[in-house]
Amino acid sequence: MADTIKGEELRARLLEKANSLPLRPGVYIMRDKNDKVIYVGKSRALKNRVSQYFHESAHHDEKTRRMVSNVYRFDYILTDTEIEALSLENSLIKQYTPKYNIKLKDSKSYPYIKITLNDPYPKITVTRRRLADGAKYFGPYSSISALYSILGTVQKSFGIASCNRTFPRDIGKERPCLNHHLGICSAPCTGEISSEEYRALFREVIAFLRGSFKECEQLLRERMEYASENLMFEAAAKYRDRIEALSKLWQRQKVVASPDTEQDVFALYTDELCSCISVFYIRGGVIADSEHFLYPAEQIVTEETMSAFLGELYNIREYVPREILLDFTLPDDELETLRAHIASKAGYKPEIRTPERGDRRKLCEMVYDNAKQQALLYKAQNEKDNKTLVKLASMLQLEVVPERIEAYDISNFGRDSITAGMIVAENAKLKKSDYRTFRIKTTDGIDDYGAMREALSRRLSHLADESFGAPPDLILLDGGKGHVSVIRELMDELGCDIPVYGMVKDDFHKTRALTDDENEISIAREQSVFMFIYKLQEEVHRYTITRMENAKSKTLKHSSLEKINGIGAIKAKALLAHFGSLAAVKQADREALLRAPGISAANADAIIEYFSERENGESGTS
Repeated sequence: MADTIKGEELRARLLEKANSLPLRPGVYIMRDKNDKVIYVGKSRALKNRVSQYFHESAHHDEKTRRMVSNVYRFDYILTDTEIEALSLENSLIKQYTPKYNIKLKDSKSYPYIKITLNDPYPKITVTRRRLADGAKYFGPYSSISALYSILGTVQKSFGIASCNRTFPRDIGKERPCLNHHLGICSAPCTGEISSEEYRALFREVIAFLRGSFKECEQLLRERMEYASENLMFEAAAKYRDRIEALSKLWQRQKVVASPDTEQDVFALYTDELCSCISVFYIRGGVIADSEHFLYPAEQIVTEETMSAFLGELYNIREYVPREILLDFTLPDDELETLRAHIASKAGYKPEIRTPERGDRRKLCEMVYDNAKQQALLYKAQNEKDNKTLVKLASMLQLEVVPERIEAYDISNFGRDSITAGMIVAENAKLKKSDYRTFRIKTTDGIDDYGAMREALSRRLSHLADESFGAPPDLILLDGGKGHVSVIRELMDELGCDIPVYGMVKDDFHKTRALTDDENEISIAREQSVFMFIYKLQEEVHRYTITRMENAKSKTLKHSSLEKINGIGAIKAKALLAHFGSLAAVKQADREALLRAPGISAANADAIIEYFSERENGESGTS
């Protein structure tokens, strides 16, 4: 009864504060009893929107009721316009990652195709960093494998060089590669194609990447006809073959609209267990790409929150079509705010509509069916994963089903460079945002037990630290009884009581059993448990080794750059951060080097001279 009264008093207090808010645009920030931000929203009239949450008669869905029941207090920020409120909402969701908001995958992790149009001979590369450097970016792409497939097609179909050479600097230095002899590279390395001619190829590439097959085909046909009229039959044949190859590629896509159609089509499916937002990107009348965003039940996905989702999605999109179709409705004021927000990025207002009939309606229904199917697959996989965790808990005789599992491994590079890696699985799914690396500092020499103890000591001393995520229900170590014994002793000292087991490997380096400090427990008889533990063992090993190699590579790159006169540790770090790799620093010309932070003209000259001398020395070695 006391809890009920307290809850009613709290709701009354929150409603009183909400009723005092102004009828102005702004953002509201919901916090729980620990002062943690759990939800961020926006409204054109804060008073009306926020007060709706706390009215006793409010008819909320289950997800919203769950969120409201956890609100202890809220803050708000006034803005001048709804567009400002939408932008601020997106920024705060990124900053706080609230539990109940839907969130996009971090845009930094999406790959782009980059074309360096400022270079005399442009390059086409893959990058995950989009910079304001004058280059042309396409994407982001939802699938790295699909991206590399597109890149390969572009390079072969348009004769674009796939090597790491920089032109005109490297013209004539080496013989052309096999791709030139196969007729799939125009070989700028030979000097046979001028900068102007090579840049002209990229007009076709850009048209293709925009999805404008019609424009791309027209450009190629014009060149084929010009070559034919001027008796350049070999060149004309190449253009003919290029048109045929691209035509076949385009025909393999699912045609859903007329050839000049450019649309993004969104659908939302939601039920009591999960939600799925699906989007099909239609370019040139075909489905060029698709994405599916899946969210568990606790995250609030409604038509109301979709404007924030769409606003954030188009923040990271290089290209926005003139028409966006929705399978759901948005209020007119939300639509206008969203159009204006997108226009501030794209330079024009797209048409955003919810079609009620005709071909556009059929498109929306098709995307909705896909969203529903993805949600069904998601729920089926969740059910399968839950059964695996229940079996694992039974085999280990755990008191609770382990929702959060942390696995640890040790990797070393000599005696003085040791790394511990921590990976996380929540509800049997890898949660890469919670992965951690521990640089071992106090353990002397190669001592697996000591290194594991140091890593776990640092982790267990931060169990209440939310930046690490929730405390684990189960800890797995890449090791045997000795490792488990060391960590159990540590837990006794720290007053922790978390189940810990070692992953024992067979002669083929695959986990065959789990062990505490006394007994081995075979997992081979339960296939789903075996495969799950094997996946964790492989992942923690991969992650730890990768982080160790990255650290080793960074050290070697730094030391290489620090050999250059005038380049110390700080400038070496700045160069690598700016260019992304040592290879890119080597290939940079003087102008590009001068754009790097802290690099003077003397530094740029010293860098070019250093790598030029090394290259000449290597080419002169027999």
